[in-house]
Amino acid sequence: MREQLLAYALKYNGEYDRMKKAIQDDEAWQMPDYKGHYLTILDENYPKALLLLEDPPFILFYKGDIRLLENEYLGIIGSRLASSVGLNYTAYLIKKCPSHYGIVSGLAKGIDAAAHANAIRSGRSTIGVIGCGIERVYPQENQYLYEQMAVNQLILSEYPEHTPPYASHFPWRNRIIAALAKRIVVVEAKEKSGTMLTVNEALRLDKDVYVFPYRYDDAFGKGCNMLIQQGANMLVFDEEIENL
Repeated sequence: MREQLLAYALKYNGEYDRMKKAIQDDEAWQMPDYKGHYLTILDENYPKALLLLEDPPFILFYKGDIRLLENEYLGIIGSRLASSVGLNYTAYLIKKCPSHYGIVSGLAKGIDAAAHANAIRSGRSTIGVIGCGIERVYPQENQYLYEQMAVNQLILSEYPEHTPPYASHFPWRNRIIAALAKRIVVVEAKEKSGTMLTVNEALRLDKDVYVFPYRYDDAFGKGCNMLIQQGANMLVFDEEIENL
């Protein structure tokens, strides 16, 4: 059955709904010729946190150290077009948050990349969940970070090989980040931000969401201020970060 899930993932490029239908129909399959690493929902070391999702991934392709899934993670998310304030908040958050946390994020540019890079510099474990094929580096500017994490950290994807980073993949990617994180911190978000997709998934999973406050006229942080209005936890003092 493990190989059957792999065969469907390779055939349908990891698309969840098409894989689900193939499983329900017990669609005919051929033994796949695949040399990469993968984890399925049938495996003993499949993360229990993912089973709480309405649609847990059938398969996760990975590079790096799969044992890192056993650690506890703080999810750090935010803008791709990050401001200097957001980047500084990210570094400070990772410096001050409890030492047992690893960092999980989406290996995108901006806040995600800063979160992974600061985690590595601080000696923390970090997991990058990507919305394209496991062999594909996206965005290209994260090539060096990807290569580092593929050896000493962990990169996860539902999508095999060189599957393109279609826009429809990122909401699916975000649910994995939300599930793997014990808590979510939104470092920076504009009024209309894809970050909110991860926040909504975290709330569905009953996860605590934290945000940094911004000046009322700061467009980079308007989404954070909106979340505070809606009841998100605000990070203002060092003690609040240290007690996450």
